[in-house]
Amino acid sequence: MTTHYIGIIMNGVTGRMGTRQHLIRSIVAIREQGGVELAGGDFLIPDPILVGRNPEKLKTLAENYDIKRWTTDLSVALEDDYNLIYFDSQTTSLREAAIKRAIKANKHIYCEKPTSTSLEGSMELAKLADEAGVKNGVVQDKLFLPGIMKLKRLLDAGFFGKVLSVRMEFGYWVFEGDWQEGQRPSWNYKKEEGGGIVVDMFPHWRYVLDHLFGSIKSLSVLTVTHIPERVDEQGRQYDATADDAAYALLELEDGVIASVNSSWAVRVDRDDLLTIQVDGTEGSAVAGLRGCKTQHRVNTPKPVWNPDIENKIDYQTQWEEIPANQVFNNAFKIQWEMFLKYVWEDAPFAWDLLEGAKGMQLANLALKSSEERRFLEVPELTLRGQLV
Repeated sequence: MTTHYIGIIMNGVTGRMGTRQHLIRSIVAIREQGGVELAGGDFLIPDPILVGRNPEKLKTLAENYDIKRWTTDLSVALEDDYNLIYFDSQTTSLREAAIKRAIKANKHIYCEKPTSTSLEGSMELAKLADEAGVKNGVVQDKLFLPGIMKLKRLLDAGFFGKVLSVRMEFGYWVFEGDWQEGQRPSWNYKKEEGGGIVVDMFPHWRYVLDHLFGSIKSLSVLTVTHIPERVDEQGRQYDATADDAAYALLELEDGVIASVNSSWAVRVDRDDLLTIQVDGTEGSAVAGLRGCKTQHRVNTPKPVWNPDIENKIDYQTQWEEIPANQVFNNAFKIQWEMFLKYVWEDAPFAWDLLEGAKGMQLANLALKSSEERRFLEVPELTLRGQLV
């Protein structure tokens, strides 16, 4: 058995997502377990260099998690041939330019989504990486959540019969920042800084729907800014110029209809912050981030609409929880391990920069649909462009 080390440039890890999910729960966790086991029995250990603009934050992170390398100069990290991978979890507006520099430096690319603030930018990144011959991937973390994996298990087993419809509810109340501090950064609500729930969440909905149910054929979306004014991290009031809610109707492959509500201005009365209900001819299921419950046709109650009498059916007790039957690891860590093996030994990895561009395509079409108040077709997307 041989242990190998792979240099990874981690840009933007001082942010919340970069620190918690990508650094601590993924890279540090992989290092602590002794690396990723390769096909031949060897182990691959990630050796990160932390990159950012704040030297104090970088130094503190490095010291806290026993990381030897950090820098505020991206050029230094890119010039080092030891670093084979460039990872980006910066704010969206900074991502495209940095990835271009990394591709030019012949680094393999792994990044958060959206990959750019525009479809054109996302497509250019996919084409540049393809032309340079560098391996590339985009974070698609929700595919590896326990609830989504259980739902996929049901689909693969044919539990639903013919799938009829999908209903997705996502969101929670994000405080305005006046009498309680907001849970999201203020740039999320500024269109000019790449904010908005459509740009933030529709790239997720694209890969979730594609992975579970097949391609999206058309969509109609209404975007809204429910909270027009918010207060930023410095206590200053500002105008919210980006959408904080989106209400979508999508036509999927094989006639499946999906309704997707996304909102940062909704109070939660659901099992989870994200719930996905799938209804089919043979049965239904409701999945959250971790759990998934089912109701087969033989267990379906027979309600009758009559508002004049008390409803004695306890609908919640009619559902059965799907057992785990396996150990579920952190979703971000799972995909990191897959990407590391993809770079080192060419193991399968399906989620490249083109997949990331598909997410931005859906976000762009959603915004256009809302602006024009009409249904829009979703063309097939390839490295050569859109096919109608």
